[in-house]
Amino acid sequence: MGKQESDDKKSAVPLTKAKNWAALQTHYQRTKDTHLRTLFFDDPTRGQTMTAEAIGLFLDYSKNRVTDETIRLLIALAEESGLRAHIDAMFRGDKINTTENRAVLHVALRAPKTETILVDGQNIVPQVHAVLERMTAFSDRLRSGDWKGNTGKPIRNVVNIGIGGSDLGPVMAYEALKHYSDRHLNFRFVSNVDSTDFAEAVQDLDPSETLFIVSSKTFTTLETMTNAHSARAWLLQGLGGDESAIAKHFVAVSTNAAEVKKFGIDTANMFGFWDWVGGRYSMDSAIGLSTMLAVGPENFYALLDGFHHMDEHFRTTPFERNLPVLLALFAIWNNDFLGAQTVAVLPYEQYLKRFPAYLQQLTMESNGKHVTLSGAEVDYATCPIYWGEPGTNGQHSFYQLIHQGTRLIPCDFIGFYQALNPIGAHHDVLIANVFAQAEALAFGKTLEQVKSEGVPDWLAPHRVFEGNRPSNMILAERLTPAILGELIALYEHSVFVQGVIWQINSFDQWGVELGKVLAQRIIPELESPSEPALKHDSSTNNLIERYRKHKAKS
Repeated sequence: MGKQESDDKKSAVPLTKAKNWAALQTHYQRTKDTHLRTLFFDDPTRGQTMTAEAIGLFLDYSKNRVTDETIRLLIALAEESGLRAHIDAMFRGDKINTTENRAVLHVALRAPKTETILVDGQNIVPQVHAVLERMTAFSDRLRSGDWKGNTGKPIRNVVNIGIGGSDLGPVMAYEALKHYSDRHLNFRFVSNVDSTDFAEAVQDLDPSETLFIVSSKTFTTLETMTNAHSARAWLLQGLGGDESAIAKHFVAVSTNAAEVKKFGIDTANMFGFWDWVGGRYSMDSAIGLSTMLAVGPENFYALLDGFHHMDEHFRTTPFERNLPVLLALFAIWNNDFLGAQTVAVLPYEQYLKRFPAYLQQLTMESNGKHVTLSGAEVDYATCPIYWGEPGTNGQHSFYQLIHQGTRLIPCDFIGFYQALNPIGAHHDVLIANVFAQAEALAFGKTLEQVKSEGVPDWLAPHRVFEGNRPSNMILAERLTPAILGELIALYEHSVFVQGVIWQINSFDQWGVELGKVLAQRIIPELESPSEPALKHDSSTNNLIERYRKHKAKS
């Protein structure tokens, strides 16, 4: 980013001083008591007109507490925030991650070979495709049985070791695309430094048939390398201590060749990525090696195509029909004007059971910020808490709170017209439930309706549903690799739009650093054979002392 661009950001009008922010505040005061029942009664065509459709995704946003005027003002706010220029800057390769002086180019990971995207004057697209071609060659060898372990047996088990984006993306994609996976291969994912995670992952595996993928850009990430060294010891113990076995049973996703080689991994089996790829945006880079191994190169490339289709839709489509922009604007309306503090993501597709967990990092690590790009403290709410479970499971646990609790919880429902595993009436029942939940949240049931059903007066208040709870409905034909790519990119770009309007940096994550630094200080204090001189607060000192005392008893 040039100095002029940086200065422009610093001189941006504070969000709460923006003309359209003020107009939205006025509009909110005028419409805040209007119920969705009224909005649908006043406009019988609302369910048809308040929709958008593109590249195989259908969005029904009619059950948001918005009018045409709300949408017009939100789009005007996006334009006033310079959203179009920010989109262009990201796709152009400008260093929009200002605190780390980096470009933000996850869109380059799925760009066709023919495109040109420059970083510091160099076209990075050929580099991306060179890595993809190496991943493809490796995947073909392993899936065909040509790649063999140290004893000559083919690989049957793949264990991905990573954390954060190096784990959440691969494990989510594996679960989401399991229908397309090679069932002759077993996949496990280890992320937690808790030894139980590793122990359970390898408990029933044969070392001679197991490959570990160690994913760490620096090859120094504490949790990942702790697990990697445990994997190394487990493998050597199972293969008679032959150090040469490491090269046949480990590959690395990293950029630190020296550390990879020191570990014993052949650097020919090291797959790199770049500092313009943030961890939570990296699942379609070499971090997705386990995904390609599971579903094969053809399906992995279809996944990339889905990402790219959404990228192009986001880059070129007018805001009033732009799916990520609309999703972001309704999120801002719900968060900053209606006061919603959380968002529930509710996929009615069992394969997407890890999708809400994946979105937690994508959304909250990106936009969980309290200062603007210029370093000023914000005076408005930024990222809400994202959470969720697949339907219909959630209906029998937390939906009670969503329907009748005291907190407003907007919902994103995700459903598919066709089941990947059609059995009897299962899918009709599933989809009936997702439609019913959105209807119930929007319209509820009044006291008069409850009493008309003959419910006693004393019980009637307990049976009332307030309704007026906003939701989006996202539908697609069926869950394919391409559709998964589109869904992920839909939320990636929605997060970006929200960050632009909130004037924050969606691409750094300084909030994860302090705990890491303190942990590195505490580890030697826990492991020291002699009593360390503790210089923490009294609570932390006491906890360390108690741990050391009880650890000594084991």
